[in-house]
Amino acid sequence: MPYVDRQNRICGFLDIEEMESSGKFLRRYFILDTLEGSLVWYMDNPQNLPEGTSYVGSLKLIYISKVSDATKLRPKAEFCFVINAGMRKFYLQANDKQDLVEWVSALNNATKITVPKSGEQVAHNTAEACVDTLGAAKQVSYKTEIIAGVPIITTTQEKGEGQNGADKSGMRKPPGQLPFYLSRSNQDQSVIKAGYCVKQGAVMKNWKRRYFLLDDNALSYFKSDMEREPLRIIPLKEVNKVQECKQSDLMMRDNLFELVTTSRTFYIQSDSPDEMHGWIKAISGAIVAQRGPGRSAASFFVATHPVHVQPNHVSLQTSLIYIYCWNDQKDSLP
Repeated sequence: MPYVDRQNRICGFLDIEEMESSGKFLRRYFILDTLEGSLVWYMDNPQNLPEGTSYVGSLKLIYISKVSDATKLRPKAEFCFVINAGMRKFYLQANDKQDLVEWVSALNNATKITVPKSGEQVAHNTAEACVDTLGAAKQVSYKTEIIAGVPIITTTQEKGEGQNGADKSGMRKPPGQLPFYLSRSNQDQSVIKAGYCVKQGAVMKNWKRRYFLLDDNALSYFKSDMEREPLRIIPLKEVNKVQECKQSDLMMRDNLFELVTTSRTFYIQSDSPDEMHGWIKAISGAIVAQRGPGRSAASFFVATHPVHVQPNHVSLQTSLIYIYCWNDQKDSLP
């Protein structure tokens, strides 16, 4: 689902047909910025890309005339909608029906806000490209002309080779599709939740996109959903706590949650607030199911508390041992 980030921009993942009429949709991270009057898309969330990485494409809001549902126009593209921008139509795929409705509404509302007033001159933009595609060997060039007050965009150069060489890892897959080795008939474990998230490394503290898979016994993550061997398996019995990260402001990360284990704290970033809460709920539920009622993501711990006693003026220090059971509140057992 689209969400509002720290800069009050609407963000989220969508799949876009970058090459017109190609039928090939690629996964991109979109940012709708009404203050800048633009819709830009990146290969991934900019927070996960090297500093200074530019966007893959952009579209000025003043050129958008209408955004609407396109499921009937593209029956093979599930949850598809279209952005009409002059002579060019951009087809995008949302993650589900609600995601589609929210993006269409947000884009139409943003367009209404940024439409120039009557009489306002926009002719100085005639040489400006409506679409700016970067990262290709040859760039797509467009010419914008104002005819009867309407911006008309025409292609002045053939599409570059880089368009065909787009990252195949960005290809759209059906929602909730499991890795190929788990989708076969020999699947011997119950998958509770699966999907891509971004995690912080243990040593370099860099952020990398990984495919996470939660089953009844562990949370595993892979380099991609096509890998057979996980990079790491985190047994649920070692998880002490899973919660929304309290340091998200310091880390400047949206939708961040933490998984505290006996040996390490994992910082994991989801694509949206709904996804973050979904992972927290799923992991917590799996832990409760494994350990039984009354034992949530925090296990037992033992603490000592010094008590001073002075019988017959003789100083004596003893320790009382308290055992706490953490399940949203602490209960002491003498």
